[in-house]
Amino acid sequence: MITKRIIPCLDVKNGRVVKGVNFEGVSDVSSPVELADYYSRNGADELVFYDITASFEGRKLFTDILTEVASRIFIPLTVGGGINTVDDFDRVLKCGADKVSVNSGAIRNPNLIADAAKRYGDQCVVISADVKRVDGVFRVFAKGGRENTGMEAVEWIKHCVDLGAGEVVLNSIDTDGVKKGFDIEMLAKVLDAVNVPVIASGGAGGIADFVDLFKKLPTVDAGLAASIFHFGEVAIPDLKRELQINGINVRLNEC
Repeated sequence: MITKRIIPCLDVKNGRVVKGVNFEGVSDVSSPVELADYYSRNGADELVFYDITASFEGRKLFTDILTEVASRIFIPLTVGGGINTVDDFDRVLKCGADKVSVNSGAIRNPNLIADAAKRYGDQCVVISADVKRVDGVFRVFAKGGRENTGMEAVEWIKHCVDLGAGEVVLNSIDTDGVKKGFDIEMLAKVLDAVNVPVIASGGAGGIADFVDLFKKLPTVDAGLAASIFHFGEVAIPDLKRELQINGINVRLNEC
């Protein structure tokens, strides 16, 4: 049985971890270095680091903070934000990232996925899709959820996987920060369309939402969350114990 992963997400703005609701109204949370170190020592399976305004501001990702984060953790690290070229992949991988997440950069140039996969391997390329319902249709948004691309989301994600993306992070803007549960409907559509690992992001409000996610969608690979972990509402060891009780296979911290 495949082990389900629990992944905290660090949304970083101006060198600090922040969190908002529906991608808006962000507020300061903590130091990314300190939080990363804490999660690495307390049962997280992986960590995602997003420089959330890099694409919108048209700049490169903060590599100094990223390098310090990578040096402090002992779990896989996925990094995204301002990734527009294969050279950007190279830069963040050299800072210590294990995988690189692309979103707006791939929308502008889908060949970026194929070029990066060819150079670094499919397992290194993650397509991160920010998706919102618009008139009943799942639409892809760019620049941190600010810009509607007009593209239908499931077809876009499938295209990215065909180009060489080895993993999908599906961010539901509709449920982000709302804490009413993961977007099961949206996730089910994507899971039916691709055959690579899919990470659910957006909507976790408590332990029960992760149990619900993995029971309703047994093929989903991981659950990602931010605020419930950052603010101590859910401790990852407690979450994993409850998942195990519910028959969901997870990696328990040996410490």
